Amino acid sequence: MTDRSNINIQKMKASIRRTYGLPNQIRIKNIKKPIPKDNEVLINVYATTVSRTDCANLTAKPFIMRFVLGLFKPRKIILGTDFAGEVISLGKNVKSFRIGDKVFGFNDTGSESQAEYITIVDKSLFSIPKNLNYKQAVASLEGAHYAYTFVHKVSIQSGQKILINGATGGIGSALLQFVRQYDVQITATCNTKNIKLIKSLGADKVYDYTKKDFTDDNGKYDFIFDAVGKSTFGKCKPLLKENGIYISSELGPYSQNLFYSITTSITKRKKVIFPVPFSTQKTIPYIMELLKKEKFKPVIDREYSLEEINLAYEYVLCGEKIGNVIVNI
Repeated sequence: MTDRSNINIQKMKASIRRTYGLPNQIRIKNIKKPIPKDNEVLINVYATTVSRTDCANLTAKPFIMRFVLGLFKPRKIILGTDFAGEVISLGKNVKSFRIGDKVFGFNDTGSESQAEYITIVDKSLFSIPKNLNYKQAVASLEGAHYAYTFVHKVSIQSGQKILINGATGGIGSALLQFVRQYDVQITATCNTKNIKLIKSLGADKVYDYTKKDFTDDNGKYDFIFDAVGKSTFGKCKPLLKENGIYISSELGPYSQNLFYSITTSITKRKKVIFPVPFSTQKTIPYIMELLKKEKFKPVIDREYSLEEINLAYEYVLCGEKIGNVIVNI
């Protein structure tokens, strides 16, 4: 007779898609629970997020994503890029973690973490600061990882003026808090209902984009950080100071930001920098220090269960999320 209790132990629920497409193609399936290799850790996942990165991995848009994820179909069928959870098993060569440790991590090409369990190489894991729960921990990863890149691609000096377009998103809300550490003047954009939130995160001046386009401003900025990629260098250029810098989270129309990052570095004083991300070995320790000192508090918008993950993706794809969207596993 088959031991069904043992079968349940060896199975797990996971969010799966086998082709690129829309949220309605995602299925929650019972699949084989992974077994850690010698240098891996088995983690019971308690929380993950659905982010813009996850949506790009789901849809393979922009098309360039296919060269990383798989040209015709995804190499990884389980979705998910970040996670927070508990170590429940160790490979024989793992010495840096113990069973019961609370850990988190992020991989922009996919951690297969929208599942009950994952295995991951121990060098890609980080201990959750003691002052955080699992939801706060996982909300501190994806957006903050990219926000670090914005800040560390430039040299921010006291007294400078910075504009952040899209300050309520996962990247923007982290970026605003990171920049607030410097003695600078910060202007941020958001909609009417989030003005109070953005001011509480450190903005000195706020543009309500439902009432006024920030590009109509006659101010001058040292840096314009487009954290949602909804503007362009051409529109923002008149607002930049003579040696000002524009950075966008997106490629821009026809991938123009890649092109401008090359041409403006040679011929122009006003420059575009393309924010190629740093390694998580650089970004996450930085984020952890700010979390421990309570100088960074991730913004959480909504929460969904794993069974509702289609709805979570639909919401994030609509482009209106505030901070982070949590999925409780």
